Amino acid sequence: MMHLQNDSLEAHAFQTAKGGNIFCGDSFYMTVNEDYFLCILADGLGSGKFAYEASQAAVSIVKANPEEDVDTLMDYCNKVLLRKRGAAVAILKVDFKRQEFDYSCVGNIRFYVYTPSGKMIYPMPVTGYLSGRPQKFRTQKFSYEPRSKFLIHSDGFVNINTKMMLSSCQSITALSDQLKIKQINNMDDMSFIVGSLP
Repeated sequence: MMHLQNDSLEAHAFQTAKGGNIFCGDSFYMTVNEDYFLCILADGLGSGKFAYEASQAAVSIVKANPEEDVDTLMDYCNKVLLRKRGAAVAILKVDFKRQEFDYSCVGNIRFYVYTPSGKMIYPMPVTGYLSGRPQKFRTQKFSYEPRSKFLIHSDGFVNINTKMMLSSCQSITALSDQLKIKQINNMDDMSFIVGSLP
């Protein structure tokens, strides 16, 4: 479990490993400062140690280069996964001053933003996974409303009524607690990050 909060943003992350494995094949990283919020969720192919090593490689390269744009970070992730298991990767970078975010995903990771005005933003991922081979990315830019809520999760996530959950008046802590209770799947690695935008 990880909790991140400043004057601009609040986010909670949670993960579980398949069948009680020592290694979780999912990895995540998030950081925030006065200018931006950056997060990556990587789902290594399969499970166990090699999936963990692949997802950690992607996370580590993003952690080391937080100032780069999303396209560049996706390219770095792809290159670092050469001769590794491969991974689905999603990267979100929120620009607080412009009230915009950039998002790119390759693979089976889902991302939702629900705005106070009732709009659901659901960028579609590119199918496949990153493995070092030439890969096209589709980075999308969206504006957002203050107090919008977001959810990003790997494919082990137990599906819920996302719109109903995000549109509720619950705090991010309460939302995170409710999502954790529903994650009873032990057949796959699972990670989610839920948060609110300033």
